[in-house]
Amino acid sequence: MTTDAVEPNRRDFLVVAGNAFAAVGAASLLWPFIQQMNPDASTMALSSVDVDLSPVKEGQAITVLWRGKPIFIRNRTKTEVESAVDVDVKTLPDTLARNDALPVDDPATDANRTIKGHENWIILVGICTHLGCIPKGQAMGDERGEYGGWFCPCHGSQYDTSGRIRKGPAPRNLEVPPYAFTSDTKIKIG
Repeated sequence: MTTDAVEPNRRDFLVVAGNAFAAVGAASLLWPFIQQMNPDASTMALSSVDVDLSPVKEGQAITVLWRGKPIFIRNRTKTEVESAVDVDVKTLPDTLARNDALPVDDPATDANRTIKGHENWIILVGICTHLGCIPKGQAMGDERGEYGGWFCPCHGSQYDTSGRIRKGPAPRNLEVPPYAFTSDTKIKIG
């Protein structure tokens, strides 16, 4: 019967301490390289925008920035909603909804460009689909065109109160960005 136990010696301690020191050193060297691959804080801040809609009265509009693009938000009147709902989609130059939350081939009905229960709110990317201008129609005194929506004075494109192209050279409806209501008066875009 042997009772020889291997006693740790000074050499074992040095090997373990050296390996631990090397692992911590390697991790401290790799951490900055891994960390720099994460998006910048300013980029993270632009990926989504929270908007409080409570100060926007019926008939008013505001513009916010999301990913460097102007986002038109309008609290439509009942008349504006009714005129947008009554449009026959087949008569539109662009019959597609252009809503990032829906399949690409969904029709451009007003219901497909808004969220059920919040039909008075229209949220659009405010860039004319012709040459990338910013259409007028956000301020109270702005020209809104024949259809009461937005008017691009550069080449005469006119959008209705649902942001659909109705007249002019613009080929497509204004885009509907991805958004969701987080409460009755707040939305998150992006």
